[in-house]
Amino acid sequence: MQNTTPTPESTPADASDAVDQGIQTLSRQLGEAEAKLAEMRETVLRERADLDNQRKRLQRDLEQARKFANEKLLADLLPVLDNLARGLDAEGSEAAALRGGVELTLREFERVVGTHGLTAVGVVGEGFDPERHQAMAMVEAPELGAGKVVQVMQKGYVLNERLLRPAMVSVSK
Repeated sequence: MQNTTPTPESTPADASDAVDQGIQTLSRQLGEAEAKLAEMRETVLRERADLDNQRKRLQRDLEQARKFANEKLLADLLPVLDNLARGLDAEGSEAAALRGGVELTLREFERVVGTHGLTAVGVVGEGFDPERHQAMAMVEAPELGAGKVVQVMQKGYVLNERLLRPAMVSVSK
C-alpha cells in the first residue's frame, strides 16, 4: 500500500508561503522597475527640455549674428558718410575744391572696403583672365601685346578671393 500521509516538506501552508514570498519579491522588483522607469522618464524629459532650450538659444544667436553681421563694416563707413555730408555742406562751388574732397572721400572709402576684404579687379596692362574679366571688345594694341587689358569700362570686385562682379574690359588682339 501507498503512504498517503503528507510529508513535512510539501505541506500546503509551505507552498502558500512560497507563493506569497514570490509575489512579494515580484511586487518589490516591479516597484523598483517602476521607480527606475519614472526616473528615466524624468531624465529624458529634462534632456529633451535642455536640447529644446539649446536649439532656441542657437537660433536666437544666429538671428543676432545675421542682424548685426555688418556692424563693423557700417561703423567703419561712418567717416565716409561724414566726409560726404561735409562736402555737401561746403560753401561755394569751386570745382577744384569739390573734386579734391571727392577724391579724399573715395580714397577713404576704398581703404575701408579694402580692410574688409574687398579688392578691385581690372587694371590696364594686366593679362586677360576670363575668371575675373568680361571682354566687351577686342581692339588693336600692338604696344601691349595680345591678351592684355586695354581699357577698363567698369571695375570688377573680389571679396576675400570670391568674385563679386567681373570687370568689363577691352582686350588687345
